[in-house]
Amino acid sequence: MSELGPIIQALTRPGGREEPAFAFDPVSGGAAQSLNAAFLILLQGPSHPDHARAGEYLEAARGSPDWDEAACFYLEGTAHIAEEIAEARRDDPGFAHRLESLTVWAADPRNLTDGRKAAEAFWAVFFPEALGILSDRTGRLQALRARRRVSIDRPNPSPLADPARELLFTANALLTAPSEASDRGSPGIDEDLMRAARAAGREPQLFWYDHPIPLGGRPENNEILHGLGGLEEAFRFERERGRIDPGERPVCLLSVSVTHAGLHHLARRYIREEIGRRGGLSSLDLFAFTETDTRRIVADVLAPARARYLSSPPAEKELGVFGVDGEYGRHYSFLKAVAAFWSVLVDSRVRATFKIDLDQVFPEQELVAETGRSAFEHFLTPLWGALGRDALGRPVELGMIAGALVNACDIAGSLYTPDVPFPDRDPSYDEFVFCGAMPQALSTEAEMMARYGRGGPDGQEACLERVHVTGGTNGILVDSLRRHRPFTPSFVGRAEDQAYILSALGGDGPRLAYLHQDGLVMRHDKDVFAREAVAAARLGKLIGDYVRILYFSAYARVVAKDVRELKDRIDPFTGCFVSAIPATVVHLRFALKAASLFAAGDDADGDRFVREGASRIRKALAFACGEDSALRRTYLAERAGWDLFYATLAALEGALSREDPFARGLRERARAIVENCRIPTERRD
Repeated sequence: MSELGPIIQALTRPGGREEPAFAFDPVSGGAAQSLNAAFLILLQGPSHPDHARAGEYLEAARGSPDWDEAACFYLEGTAHIAEEIAEARRDDPGFAHRLESLTVWAADPRNLTDGRKAAEAFWAVFFPEALGILSDRTGRLQALRARRRVSIDRPNPSPLADPARELLFTANALLTAPSEASDRGSPGIDEDLMRAARAAGREPQLFWYDHPIPLGGRPENNEILHGLGGLEEAFRFERERGRIDPGERPVCLLSVSVTHAGLHHLARRYIREEIGRRGGLSSLDLFAFTETDTRRIVADVLAPARARYLSSPPAEKELGVFGVDGEYGRHYSFLKAVAAFWSVLVDSRVRATFKIDLDQVFPEQELVAETGRSAFEHFLTPLWGALGRDALGRPVELGMIAGALVNACDIAGSLYTPDVPFPDRDPSYDEFVFCGAMPQALSTEAEMMARYGRGGPDGQEACLERVHVTGGTNGILVDSLRRHRPFTPSFVGRAEDQAYILSALGGDGPRLAYLHQDGLVMRHDKDVFAREAVAAARLGKLIGDYVRILYFSAYARVVAKDVRELKDRIDPFTGCFVSAIPATVVHLRFALKAASLFAAGDDADGDRFVREGASRIRKALAFACGEDSALRRTYLAERAGWDLFYATLAALEGALSREDPFARGLRERARAIVENCRIPTERRD
């Protein structure tokens, strides 16, 4: 570890100052701060005067009732880093050279006085995806757009013509038990329902989400009401514009993920009550699926179909990939796959699905004013479903579509205002090791804000493909869905949207890709009505980003024969989470962030950050590491499960085309389950 000594020392002394930004004070300092400081000292090697004392302190904390998890995390971290650095040096001579150069460079404090130059030096080893952005932003933007260019060989000969009938809108509702504040926020909710919800809240919590909706919360803070209300307004606008026939009601389907099992049977009733109190939804048909409903679909429809038409056991466990509870990846996959289920068993007119997030709305007036087209008119493009060739001449199928976001506070200026701007400050402690905001801003501007016919692709014979997408504002054609069978593994708890495409990058034939639809923009309202929830989830979300590095790095090695080729395709933003040294980056990023919290006097946040982070990251390392890791086994099992899901649908579709009585019976069961999921949208008296 001694080779990292000058590097760690420089990272803990920003600006090249003499004293480190943290104190190792086991006598009067807090335990979390001292454990974190001891770890950073150990990484500097035996030359540090407190090296032996730091090691003894960590060893003494191991086995203690309060700090065993954190102590083990830090001690194991030193071993992870040593092993990973040695492996990277052995496998990549270029990495070894960059590391040695940084060691020499960082030893001179004069090199550290310019924060931006220092960042570039550290990024060369730890975060190469950000190199050159600070010094040549325009060049990097142009280069990325050139890499994303697709030449069109054949537009879709049968593009969407009637989005109101052909497009299934989907979204996810995240519900949790009432809080003390939410109990006071919505007094009109039925008291029996609230009593049952409080009882559910006393059960063990099963899942955690960034900002779930507490039952009974204030209507103005309810994402379900906000998102569905925005969709209702958009459909009214499209109806007035002549894009929806008078008798047609577009369908919106909600997956409902809950934090406590006891909320399953309350979720639909709660949503029904809130929508009724709002005044109903006169312009759409709404269905809400909980895990209970998806299990019924598997047990009563898919498993019997598999047994009957594939001559195999029912396999409910394998088909259980079709569900909504768990990490974000699970409901994200459901909200795509359900379109295939819907088109086979509910409404054959459905040809695509489009997912929104409930903190996003279509700003129809601004869309027409600035792009000349409404939201529905953007869906009519023949580029969605086109075949083409990417910048390297490889065949692609633009079976997916991706739009962009504009923050509510920026929309008055232009729809094309990036929702993630470039940072206007020097990087902080941990950002010398990983600065995701830099490539995120680059890909936001280069990909999401790209406009056709302005010196770039014309949007007819050439366009851009997207790699960087958001959780909402994207869709997929049912034909492409069934052919490529993409999914997000259920262990993915952050960036489920980014992970989705990774499962479809291999295989033969044209690869599946996202079309960048210039002008398909949704207004992002999260900070308008969920500011408190977002702030409360800040530290948990940050830890989730660290887990994301571990999972994406391991996941890439499972799905790709050549990880470097994969990274070249998905860099800079999605690819920056696929690291050559993920455990090293995560441990350093975590420890430096903790040190910055303590240095700023945020001891309570620092303590919580160390406790929660050590536990979550340690579990993630155990899950993701190793040639035959649990992550690898989970992915392979879920890949097989989704293949079985689509094979079962195809067999059932064939049986229906033959008018097979058993298949017709399964279709009736499916429709009965779906009808039970319907949310009445009339006004409640």
